[in-house]
Amino acid sequence: MARILVIDDNDTLREGVAQVLRKMGHEAITANGGAQGVAFYKKGGIDLTISDLKMDGVTGMDVLRTVKKQDPQALVMIITAFGSIEVAVDAMREGAFDFIPKPFPPDLLRTKVERALSVRVLQQSTERLAAENEALRADAAASYNAAEFIGESPAMQRVFNTIRKVAPADSTVYIYGESGTGKEMVARAIHQASHRADKPFVKVNCSALAETLLESELFGHEKGSFTGAFKRKIGRFELADGGTLFLDEIGDISPTIQLKLLRVLQEREFERVGGESTIRVDVRVVTATNKDLKALVEQGTFREDLYYRLHIIPLTLPPLRDRPSDIPLLAQHFIQKLARRTRSSVERVAPAALEALQAYPFPGNVRELENMIEQALVFADGDTLQLNDLPATITRDRPDERATIPDGERPLPDILEELERQLILRAFKQAEGVKTETARLLGIKTSALYYKLDKYGIDESVL
Repeated sequence: MARILVIDDNDTLREGVAQVLRKMGHEAITANGGAQGVAFYKKGGIDLTISDLKMDGVTGMDVLRTVKKQDPQALVMIITAFGSIEVAVDAMREGAFDFIPKPFPPDLLRTKVERALSVRVLQQSTERLAAENEALRADAAASYNAAEFIGESPAMQRVFNTIRKVAPADSTVYIYGESGTGKEMVARAIHQASHRADKPFVKVNCSALAETLLESELFGHEKGSFTGAFKRKIGRFELADGGTLFLDEIGDISPTIQLKLLRVLQEREFERVGGESTIRVDVRVVTATNKDLKALVEQGTFREDLYYRLHIIPLTLPPLRDRPSDIPLLAQHFIQKLARRTRSSVERVAPAALEALQAYPFPGNVRELENMIEQALVFADGDTLQLNDLPATITRDRPDERATIPDGERPLPDILEELERQLILRAFKQAEGVKTETARLLGIKTSALYYKLDKYGIDESVL
């Protein structure tokens, strides 16, 4: 069914055209004159515009120019009086798709409308293909690789078992895990093991976009719906139709987006930003977060009704520090994976190096382990990765690893300040000077960290 705008200040002709269109199964929107018709068109969602040429005030040519200025691909059909072929030719030069000379039988109208709509279908297919290519081009390199999903520990076996059970269903899955535990990989594994595997897997990072941009990214927008909306955009929900939509960092979405997302989950329908057409989709939603959504609900920053919509099948990923027995497998995998990039001849990890890796808490989880292995491969000699090839953060007996208790003869405030300085210095070095990571390791706000770094004179020169 198409949405067709019929513009004519003649009630009889306008309603007659609309009746033919409705019998064809289309939605006919009628406008009594050019000004009203242009206003309706600007609301978006029109597939074809049929306008009489001669109207008081805003004429059919005015309508044509306005519509084509807003959307050069818009399909406009002009109804002309008998003997106005020259004017019809002018309309075609201005961008009209076709014209209909009055009087005309219903069969002629039906034929011309069907031809116009076949072009519209081709336009939409091309538009969708372009949107899919744009949205999925960057995602192609991150496609799921089963070899990356490694673990023999009981904790990971429970994860694998859960994936096998939930994948065949269409229920919403909620993945919780610290940063770097592989939440996206789990989402891809669920998709690949489901009946939707041959359909799109579409990812949205909810924390990376401001509210207005995220709304447009999720639901799309019509041309002209806001400043900078130069063309219609197909949203990620539409692109994921039939497949899986992965909403990463769901805990960061605003109350407005929470409400819109709740509606999609309940009704499986939405409208583009600035549009009036309701779009229905068949999408499985998988969400992920490193935040405690239940705590956010209690704080009043996350909707309770949305929480229960998302929390149908919870899946918690264990941090790497809780499964050290998997580190040898992961380290060996990363050696093989990164060998070509680092041009390394390393084939194995020395027992002492493995022992150090397994003793390290890995706040950055598997992602941090991969980065460490890559760094070690760059500096390692021979075919075995040794303890001294590993980054300094792994070495347990570094002088700055533990805070030392200052002389007890000093006043207590001085002792506490010295302990604080040592802890900040240790975290700063562990984070390699990255202040946001330093603040995370210390469990304080970044603004507070800046103050303390300045207070204790800690900067990049200590690295």
